[in-house]
Amino acid sequence: MIITKKGLSRRTMLKGLGAAIALPLLDAMIPAFAAPRTVKRFGAIYVPNGVIPGKWFPATEGAGFEFSPTLQPLEPYRDQILVLSGLDSVPPAPPGERQYNNHADASTRFLTDTTPSHVLRAGVSIDQVLAKQWGQDTSLPSLEIALESVDSGTSCDFGRSCVYTGTISWAGPTSPLPMEQSPSAAFERLFGDSVNTDAKSRRARMQQKGSILDSLMAEVAGLQKKVGPADRQRISGYLESVRDVEQRIQKAMVNNAEMPVVSRPAGIPETFEQHAKLMFDIHLLAYQGDVTRVVTFMIGREFSGRTYPEIGVPDAHHPISHHQRDPIRMEKLSKINHYHVSLFSYFVDRLKNTPDGDGSLLDHSTIMYGAGMSEGNGHVPLNLPIVLAGGAAGELKGGRHVKAAQGTPLANLHVSLLNKLGVPVEKHGNSTGSLNLD
Repeated sequence: MIITKKGLSRRTMLKGLGAAIALPLLDAMIPAFAAPRTVKRFGAIYVPNGVIPGKWFPATEGAGFEFSPTLQPLEPYRDQILVLSGLDSVPPAPPGERQYNNHADASTRFLTDTTPSHVLRAGVSIDQVLAKQWGQDTSLPSLEIALESVDSGTSCDFGRSCVYTGTISWAGPTSPLPMEQSPSAAFERLFGDSVNTDAKSRRARMQQKGSILDSLMAEVAGLQKKVGPADRQRISGYLESVRDVEQRIQKAMVNNAEMPVVSRPAGIPETFEQHAKLMFDIHLLAYQGDVTRVVTFMIGREFSGRTYPEIGVPDAHHPISHHQRDPIRMEKLSKINHYHVSLFSYFVDRLKNTPDGDGSLLDHSTIMYGAGMSEGNGHVPLNLPIVLAGGAAGELKGGRHVKAAQGTPLANLHVSLLNKLGVPVEKHGNSTGSLNLD
C-alpha cells in the first residue's frame, strides 16, 4: 500500500438511482504517514444434515496432515485453512425440558451454543456479537443469506419452531434473523433501492433503468482523476465485479419471468451451483465495499430435501443422511459433502484473489465453515466438522489440523474467535474457556 497525502474519506460513496455503492479501501483513504488500518471480516457458512466423518477429517494432526477426500477442494489454499476436530455441541437442556439431539439443535447451536426451547428462545450468535461492535463503522451491521427459504417445503423438528432450522443468526434470545434467499433482494440490501421490493416491479425496473453503474459514470470519472494508478485499478476491478453480479441477477430475473413466486421467487438462477456462486459473489462484494463485515450463509436448511442430480445424487439430501450404514447411501452423502466444499473453495479462491489493503480479503477474513452435527445418521453432536479459512489479519495460522481435547465445547471456539477478532469475551454459551488456535 502507498500512503498518500490525500484525504479521501473512508466512507466515500457513489450514489445514483436510489443506490449507494461503497468503495474498497484505497490508498487515497490513508492519510500521509498514517499506519495502514486493517479491517477484519467474519463469515459463517453452514451446511445441513451432517457429514461422513471418515471422509471429512484428516487422518493425522498438525501441519503435515493430508487433506481428506471431502476437504480435498481446499488443498490449494492449505496455508490459510485450519481444520478443527473434537469440538462438541451438547449444552444443558432448557429448564424443564429434556435434551434432544436433533436438527433444530444443530443449526441453532452452531453460532449460539444454546439449545432451542419449545418456546421461541435461543441465544445471541457470535456473528451478532461482532455486528454490534463492527456495525458502528459500516452502513449494514450484518447480512444473512441462504439458498433455501423457511417455506421451502422441508420439514421441521417436532415441538420446535421452523425458525430454528431456518436461520443460524440470532440478534437476541428471542430475535432470530431471517435469511435472504433472493440474490436481487440481497443485492438491494447492500446497495439500496428507493422503490418497493415486489419481484415483478423489480424486474421491470431493472430492465427499464439498466445498470445502476450506468448512472454513476460521470461521478466515477471524476473520482478516478483524484486518485493514483493503483487506486484507479482497484476501483475499476471492484465496479466490474458489481456490474457482473448485477447482470447475472438481471439474467436470472428474465429467465424466471414465468416462474410462480410461490414455488420459486423471481431472480433465483436456474441451477443450484449458479445460485450458490452468485450468493458467494454477493458475500464477496459486501466485504470488498466494506458495506458490512459480518455475513452468515446457509448452504441449506436442516431437513433439506434438495436433490443433486448434477453430481449423480438424485436422492433427497435429508433421507440420504440417515444412511443406516448402507455403503451406497453413504457414498452419495459424501458426494454431497464434497460438492458443498467445492463451492466453498470457489469463494475462498475469490477472497484470495481480491486485493485488500496490504494483502487480500482472505488474509483479513475469518470464515467458519461446517455443520452443527457430525453424523446425520444419528444426529450426533460430537466431533463437529468445522474448517476455518482466512488469516484474521495475522491472528490465525493455517495449514494445520487441530484436534481439541475430548469434551471441548464448541463455544470454546466461539470465545477464541471473538477474542482474535478484537471483540474479547470471557464466556459464550456453554464455554469452559477458549480453544488454543496458536
